[in-house]
Amino acid sequence: MAVEEKQSAARFDPASFERFRFVSRDLGADGRVTLRYALDERVSFVEEFDLPSSVSPDELAGERIQGLLSLLHWVAGVSYFKTAAPPQVSCETGAPPPAAAKLLEALYSEGLGEFAYTNALPALPRPRFPRSAAAGAEGARAPGLREPARVLVPVGGGKDSAVALEIVRRSGLELALFSIGDAAAIARTVAVAGLPHLLVRRRLDPGLAQLNRSGALNGHVPVTAIVSCVAALTGALAGFDAVAMANERSASSGNLMWDGIEVNHQYSKSLPAERLLASALAEIGGAPSCFSVLRPASELAIARAFARMEPYHGAFTSCNAIFRTDPSLRAPSWCCDCLKCRFVFLVLAPFCEPAHLREIFGRDLLEEEDQFEGFALLTADGGPKPFECVGEEQESLAAIRMLAQQPRWASHPVLRRLVEEVLSGQPSGAGDPGQALALGSDHDVPEALMADVRAILGA
Repeated sequence: MAVEEKQSAARFDPASFERFRFVSRDLGADGRVTLRYALDERVSFVEEFDLPSSVSPDELAGERIQGLLSLLHWVAGVSYFKTAAPPQVSCETGAPPPAAAKLLEALYSEGLGEFAYTNALPALPRPRFPRSAAAGAEGARAPGLREPARVLVPVGGGKDSAVALEIVRRSGLELALFSIGDAAAIARTVAVAGLPHLLVRRRLDPGLAQLNRSGALNGHVPVTAIVSCVAALTGALAGFDAVAMANERSASSGNLMWDGIEVNHQYSKSLPAERLLASALAEIGGAPSCFSVLRPASELAIARAFARMEPYHGAFTSCNAIFRTDPSLRAPSWCCDCLKCRFVFLVLAPFCEPAHLREIFGRDLLEEEDQFEGFALLTADGGPKPFECVGEEQESLAAIRMLAQQPRWASHPVLRRLVEEVLSGQPSGAGDPGQALALGSDHDVPEALMADVRAILGA
């Protein structure tokens, strides 16, 4: 538990700390992962995961599992580092190998770009991680080149993971689903998929919330990197050789420039972060590979594919309100009043009947005139791309162009205003649906899956 010795009731002063410490890590035979951290000698943290499989003594001692456990320890620490963002880190159980250190320096800087910007820090955190001299050459096993045989697909309850798992299913490769927690949308998606499910439970340090109330820095962290590392460790213990994430190409598009970097709300979902993680995993002999099977596609193309997967339409929810930390604040389904709800509604609309979307969301958001400003923000009309997991502005413009040609949506007042007040001010080539829907070539999807990617995500 986070405890500031002799000062637990005092105001937390982030500037008073010099060092974030990676203290210890443990994996028990029952699958319990215990990660310990500290700020100087004054505040300690403990985070736990319960993995769904027991661990043999030989596995516990093996370099593969210890390497994956170490990587998880270093990556998950970002949730506690951010409380003070001190200038130094110390790795007390051994220094990371070179590619892992490079990944960590990116996650603890660019991965905290939004956090630093919204907290008005004087500069981006830039902690320097030590490098292990004993490690093999960085990227000793070329990442992304191995063809997978058994694939683990993380599921978050949204449309993207449903499309990802169906791509892998179509390939004929053996697969199972993975999740941290079993929120209702996750459980429903797993039930529709009818596939084996590896469920992990996570417990953040219970004192973290109190520190936040007492003055600790708080904000967005690169959580997808943490999920990826948990999935890799879980998959390795269960005999899987690949983790197929559901991160699209839009995730590589940032929000704004600050302190010399592009701040990206989805940094740990981006292709640069994916490749850094792949290189870090490549340093661990026998570790699963990790790639995003949706990387060639835009959110709009994924929505088109998902629109054809009707069994999932009553199961999924992409609204982040269902994942709020405070249970009393969680929404049971779509809140219909956030940028994520509006974006998912917008990109599904060209491929769905209005009545069907009303059935999914409980409301028709393009009928509600007070939603206009929120939809306009998705096109960066009046400001930068919002800090939310939404697609690029060009995708939203493309969806509006497509809807403007469809009589079934023509009478919707929000669409009419978007066409008249937003689309009319854009260059003629902006929001080209053909470009938005085309698959890109900058990705690391294994060739064994590319035919299935094209079949599901193509026209």
